[in-house]
Amino acid sequence: MLQYITNTDCKVPVADQVRAVLDGGCRWIQVRMKDASDEEVSKVVETIKPWCMEKEAFLILNDRVELARKLDVGGVHIGKDDMPPRQARGLLGPAAVIGVTVNTFDDIRALAGMDIDYLGMGPYAGTSTKKNLAPILGVNGIRDLCLDMVKADMAFAHVAVGGITLADVEPLMEAGVNGIAVSGAIAFAHDLTKATKDFINALKPFQ
Repeated sequence: MLQYITNTDCKVPVADQVRAVLDGGCRWIQVRMKDASDEEVSKVVETIKPWCMEKEAFLILNDRVELARKLDVGGVHIGKDDMPPRQARGLLGPAAVIGVTVNTFDDIRALAGMDIDYLGMGPYAGTSTKKNLAPILGVNGIRDLCLDMVKADMAFAHVAVGGITLADVEPLMEAGVNGIAVSGAIAFAHDLTKATKDFINALKPFQ
């Protein structure tokens, strides 16, 4: 399972990024445009939403719950300092997918009993995509969180996120995650479509 998180630091426009990764086989897009206005995000979503529908790809927004409802996308990914998951669920309804960022097992334990769909475990490594990073987990930290979830019988789907490169796919999947979320390693590649295909191929043995 590969989620692509759009990147506003590279030279490729967000809509073009999405087109390229869809062509590469990615079927899960998170639009993350932290410093953009709602109007700018809306324009991008209006452009890429038909492409996602054509490819049967899942489309979610980062943080902007109200805008996600207005634009009728598949869901949201919310950070620890964003809208509480219960409030987001109340606004978006039962069909929306809601992902939540976690960095510690205490973060995960606090979500017990909540109606959320997946966890974004990170940051796995250092990344320039996100400011004010939480402590870096590394593969051992990710593995520990996965093991703690098993011991606590917590069944949330969970993906690793933050500074992930192609070489990290195998150790992260072996550590116990269900998938990975990637931004810079694809966004800054010479060929975004090929980079996406490379990640998809690296994930195949684990699916």
